[in-house]
Amino acid sequence: MPSLKAIRNRITSVKNTRKITRAIKLVSTAKLRRAQDALIAARPYASAITKVVSELSAVAGTDSHKLFEERPLAKAAIVVMTSDRGQAGAFNANVVKAVERYAANELSGATEVSLRIIGRKGNQYFARRRATVTSFDPAPIGATALEVARDTANRVIDDFTSGKVDRVFVAYNEFKSAISQVTRVKQLLPVVPEKTTALTTATAGHAAVAEASSDFLYEPGKQELLNRLVPLYIQIQLYRAALESIAAFFAAQMTAMENATKNAGEMVAKLTLSYNRARQASITKELLEIIGGAEALKG
Repeated sequence: MPSLKAIRNRITSVKNTRKITRAIKLVSTAKLRRAQDALIAARPYASAITKVVSELSAVAGTDSHKLFEERPLAKAAIVVMTSDRGQAGAFNANVVKAVERYAANELSGATEVSLRIIGRKGNQYFARRRATVTSFDPAPIGATALEVARDTANRVIDDFTSGKVDRVFVAYNEFKSAISQVTRVKQLLPVVPEKTTALTTATAGHAAVAEASSDFLYEPGKQELLNRLVPLYIQIQLYRAALESIAAFFAAQMTAMENATKNAGEMVAKLTLSYNRARQASITKELLEIIGGAEALKG
């Protein structure tokens, strides 16, 4: 059985750990609020540009822009969004496992799958497994998310237009709530426009309206507009994924630290009970020795 001193030291150590986990939880809670505000502010803009690009591609045709071009799958690239730090439960493990599953299943026909990694944890994981890592960038924060998204978008667009890759995907944790995050793997290139409600309704029952609005009036011109909007669409998709990942990380860290604080409290209670039992046993033993010595002196 451990000595009283060893148990006291263990209790002190666990209490100090509990202070750290509680402090990290409070910091994560505050940062999560800011990350949520940034994400909520970006979602309407991302939805609006998605709708515009979808409607434009539907009427202009998939051959109207080079980023709409469908090619046979030979080489693929995945943008992997992880964090620079741990202490967030399975946040990073979920992303890297999802990437491995996607590469093994959906991309099994590709001759090469390269990775553009954002976040130190993902880079460490795939570097140990000798994966094809094309680039690495630190995990973004709120102030750098847009810059990271812009640089990454320019790189993947250059790779796609030059023929280095035929598909580009992004893998990240999508923020649902403070206790729920969902891992997503979405295709970035070639651009697959999402079907909007208006287009679905026109296709289903408003053929006359659809025919009347078969195209738009472009100012300054169709190609100039698409050349500006489609790369911006890729950038905004990556920006939104970065904001989702940031919010999901702080939510996962907050939950993990809350659980760690709770577990530390339970451990302190158990150690305190063990300490009291050991101290009581020591006192009882000393009393028995005293009583036994006194009885021996009387005899």
